[in-house]
Amino acid sequence: MLVIPSALRVSFLERLRKQKIPPNLHQQYLKWLRFYLDFCQKYQRKQKEAENLLSFIEKLKEKRQSSIQQEEATHAIRLYYDLVAEEKAGFIPTHFQPDKQGVRYQTGQLTKRAEFLDAQTSEKLPVHPTHGDKKDSSSINLYEPAGQPKFLEEKLSSSVSWVSEYQKLQNEIAVRHYSHKTLRSYRGWLVKFQAFTKSKAPGLLTSEDVKEFLTFLAVKKMVSASTQNQAFNALLFFFRHILGKEFGQIDGVVRAKRTTYIPVVLAREEIHEIFKNLEQPYDLVAKLLYGCGLRLFECIGLRVQSFNFDAKIITVHDGKGKKDRSVPMPRSIMPELKKHFEMLKTLHTRDLERGYDGVFLVNAIEKKYKNTAKEFPWQWFFPAMKLTKVENENEYRRYHLHERNVQTAIKEAVCKAQISKRASAHTFRHSFASHLLQNNFDIRTIQELLGHSDVKTTMIYTHTVQSVTKKEARSPLDF
Repeated sequence: MLVIPSALRVSFLERLRKQKIPPNLHQQYLKWLRFYLDFCQKYQRKQKEAENLLSFIEKLKEKRQSSIQQEEATHAIRLYYDLVAEEKAGFIPTHFQPDKQGVRYQTGQLTKRAEFLDAQTSEKLPVHPTHGDKKDSSSINLYEPAGQPKFLEEKLSSSVSWVSEYQKLQNEIAVRHYSHKTLRSYRGWLVKFQAFTKSKAPGLLTSEDVKEFLTFLAVKKMVSASTQNQAFNALLFFFRHILGKEFGQIDGVVRAKRTTYIPVVLAREEIHEIFKNLEQPYDLVAKLLYGCGLRLFECIGLRVQSFNFDAKIITVHDGKGKKDRSVPMPRSIMPELKKHFEMLKTLHTRDLERGYDGVFLVNAIEKKYKNTAKEFPWQWFFPAMKLTKVENENEYRRYHLHERNVQTAIKEAVCKAQISKRASAHTFRHSFASHLLQNNFDIRTIQELLGHSDVKTTMIYTHTVQSVTKKEARSPLDF
C-alpha cells in the first residue's frame, strides 16, 4: 500500500479543514485517497485523470462498499482533483510524481498558496449532487469542483466533538484498573455509537438512541448474542460513568441470552501431536497452557519470579480480574523449564552488557523501586526475540512474546497435525479442566486452579465429559 507523501497529506488536510469536513472524518478521507493512489498504481492508471474515479468506484462496488462509503470516497477523490487543478495553475506546493520505486514523492516549491487560500471560500463552490443506491456512478460530474455532499451536510448540522468523552472513558477505565482490552472494546463501541448518532451532542443522548442502536445491531447487522451484550455493557458504562446519568428503561429491546456453549476439548493424543509440530519456545508455552490450565495472556505474562522450583508451583500474578493464584508445576516438563531458565540467565547477562534499559513493568513499580526493570526476577519467562525502542524516552526495553505470534504458531501446528477440531490456544485450557474432571477431580479444586470466581462457570465442563453416574433410582439400603 502506498504511503501518502507528507506534502500532499498537509495540503489535503488543509483542504478538508477549509471545506469544514468534521475532524473525525479526516482519517477516513485520507484512507480513500490512499486506496485511490494504490488503485492507480496497481492498474497502471494516471492518478490525475478524473475518468479513473469511475473505475475506482466500480471497484468499491465489487468490494460491497455501501452507497455512503462510495459517496464519501467520491468526495475525497474530487477534493484531490481540485488540488491537482490548483497545482497546474501554480497554486499548490507539491508534485505528486512518484520516484522509480513508486513509493516516495518529491516536494516542490511554494507558489501563491497563501493568496489562493485567502480568496477561496467554500460558498463559491457548487454543491455536488449525491448519488444513492439507485443512481449509477456514471452520472457523477467528475470535473465539477468538490462541494459538500448531502451526507456531510447532515453530519455538519449536528456533529459535536466527543474528544473529552473519549478522554473521560480512558480515565474511568484506568481508575478502576480495568485491562487495556476492556478499554479497546468499550472505545470501539463508543466510536460505532457516535457514528450511528451522527456525532450527536453527548448531553442530548437518551435511552432511545441506545434502543435504536441495539436494534440496528440485532436486525441489520445480525450480531451474535455475546456481541450485543458487549455493546450494551459498553454503553451502560458510558452513560453511568462518563455522562453521569442512568440508562433508564429500554423497552422494546430484549437483551439477547447466550446459548449454552460447549467448549472444544482435545484428546491427549491430539494434544501431544500438536506439541510435536511446535518449535521452541512455543512448544513450552503450549505445554504450560495445557499442563496448568493458564489463559494465554497469563502464560506469556509470567516472569522469572513466578516459578518456584523447590515448591514445584507456578504463581500467576494479575490474572483475569486482577487475581493471583498458584498452580502445580508439571513435573514431566521440569527439565525443559530448568533448561529454559538457564537460557534466560544467559540472555539477561547479554542484555545488561549491551546496556539495555530493562523490561516493561506495570503501573508505577519502576518509579517506586529503582532499577527493578533490570533485575533478573522481573524478567519475562517468555521474552520477545527483539528489543523494543521507546521513542519518547529513547530507550530499548524487552517485551514478552506477542499473543498473535503464539496463536499463529499453534494454528499452524494444528493444521500440520491434521486435527479435525476447531482448536486454538484457549482450547488447551478447556482440555485441562475436562481431563481433570474426567479423572474424578473435585469441581471445587478445578475451579481454584482455573481461577473462576463462581463455580457455575466451571460447571460448563461437565458437558464436555461423558457422565459415569448411574441413572437408575435405587435406595441406599439396597446397595
